[in-house]
Amino acid sequence: MNGGYIVVDMSELPGGLHRFPAVDDLLILLAVAEAGSVSAAARALDIAQPNASRTLRRLERQLGVQLLDRDTRGSRLTTGGSLVVDWARDVVEANTGLIAGVTALHGPRLARLLIAASQTIAEELLPRWLAALRSERPGLDVALTVANSTEVGRLVSAGGVLGFVESPQLPSSIEAPVESRTVATDRLVVVVSPDHDWARRTRPVSLAELAATRLVVREPGSGTRVSFEQAMAHLKLATPALELASNAAVRVAVSAGAGPAVLSELAVHSAVANGDLRAVMVEGLTIERPLRAVWASTPPLSTELARLVELTQIIGSAPHGIRTPLSSAQPD
Repeated sequence: MNGGYIVVDMSELPGGLHRFPAVDDLLILLAVAEAGSVSAAARALDIAQPNASRTLRRLERQLGVQLLDRDTRGSRLTTGGSLVVDWARDVVEANTGLIAGVTALHGPRLARLLIAASQTIAEELLPRWLAALRSERPGLDVALTVANSTEVGRLVSAGGVLGFVESPQLPSSIEAPVESRTVATDRLVVVVSPDHDWARRTRPVSLAELAATRLVVREPGSGTRVSFEQAMAHLKLATPALELASNAAVRVAVSAGAGPAVLSELAVHSAVANGDLRAVMVEGLTIERPLRAVWASTPPLSTELARLVELTQIIGSAPHGIRTPLSSAQPD
């Protein structure tokens, strides 16, 4: 610290890293993780694929980490790349917060709808819910915080925030009187890479085998992780292979061979459909959980937020119903 400022000695950065990565470069990396390929990411960002590829190679040189495995079939994130994606997401979110804060300094804004949602809901369901609300009431100003269910509970406790959580029970972090409503349902599934032994199984994986396997998991406080651990509370779980802070990072790590994972059916449907992941049947394991809207009892919800809760119940989650390789087969 120097006069209240943080001084960074760039000479101490590892591996020849002489400057911080550009946020725009990290956005391209995140787009690859979400879209599944460099070409799809380039299309999503409306940039030329050669430019995206050059940016990613420059980022690899700068970080000293191979981010992508490149072959004739395309490019996939390496295990190291999936970890960088996880960390890059925090950088991008912090940058977004910086821009929002600076923008707020320029003058008063219209009243905002404050929403906090756990990641699965924010990624897979909330866009549809908000689109329906905006079709009725154009011009709404929405401020969305994406966090795990524990953090959503803290934000709801502070008041004025409509939260969406995916825990079996309301998060223990809620410290104020609240109201809640189940708005949809979700199911957890076990997924592996196409090359994993479980992908070729002709019989279900047992609960004991699942418990003894090192899994790629979400961070502590995640509704997905809490739901799984509660369902397996009667068994001792192996130490996780990796702990990652986003569904996208877990999907990439599993696809790269880091190990199986238990994720929301909503979060893995596309990856299973396109063959990047395989859903595995586990004998005796069914984890269904309610998705809840939750808000502080006082003050009451605004008219707009109350309408959003109504719309979520009307639209629901439209579960996809992922089929495992054993869905139509008899166990050995």
